[in-house]
Amino acid sequence: MSLSWFLTNLVAALLLPPLNLLVVGGLGLALRRCRPRLGMGLVVASLAGLWLLATPIVAGGLLDSLEPAPAILDGREADAIVILGGGRNRGSIEYGGDTVKHFTLERLRYGAFLARRLNKPILVTGGAPEGVGTPEGRIMRDVLEEEYRLPVRWVEDASRNTRENAEFSAAILKQAGVRRIYLVSHAWHLARAIPEFERAGLAVVPAGTGYTLSGNLEPFDFIPNAQALLNSYLASHEWLGQLWYRLRN
Repeated sequence: MSLSWFLTNLVAALLLPPLNLLVVGGLGLALRRCRPRLGMGLVVASLAGLWLLATPIVAGGLLDSLEPAPAILDGREADAIVILGGGRNRGSIEYGGDTVKHFTLERLRYGAFLARRLNKPILVTGGAPEGVGTPEGRIMRDVLEEEYRLPVRWVEDASRNTRENAEFSAAILKQAGVRRIYLVSHAWHLARAIPEFERAGLAVVPAGTGYTLSGNLEPFDFIPNAQALLNSYLASHEWLGQLWYRLRN
């Protein structure tokens, strides 16, 4: 495990739910005797924050704010399909080695669907951010070729984050004469990914999967659950990532 990867993820965990709210609540408990009103206020704020972020109505709204409008693609918009990695499982027992996580698999499935329908070549992108194990791009290639029976023309396997996904993939594609791409990722990730690929000099057509566009309200939309808290975490992670990239520009 690389030190930079560990420190980056530690800071992110402290800034994102649920840990950030738990820290606030813990601080409130610590201040309860010397500053009772402030301490109780922090405890109440942390509990209220957790409750709200765990409700589907709040989580859905946060994800909706990130997702581009769905589009019908016909193959004339771009020349290649770029599929972004979404994580890997290291040392999977049932597969006998590293394999893709569910987010990556969902992106691969949609990328395969597009490749068959639009007849476009595929680039997969993803490295080994922790510094160990099989790079994600190679695992993605193997899944597409062995399970979906689709050829992968290009593999980018050195990137550690979305910005490097864009930079390293753009270098490969430009060398092949490709400058217009369908960018496949989860819809809530595209708001951060698209500017990075455009910054790298590519024209991007959003190809999002996993849309969570909200429908009619139901009573359970106001009742907390674990999936909603995860969705709030994902949205918060994307907003934090966008802010971080803007600060680094």
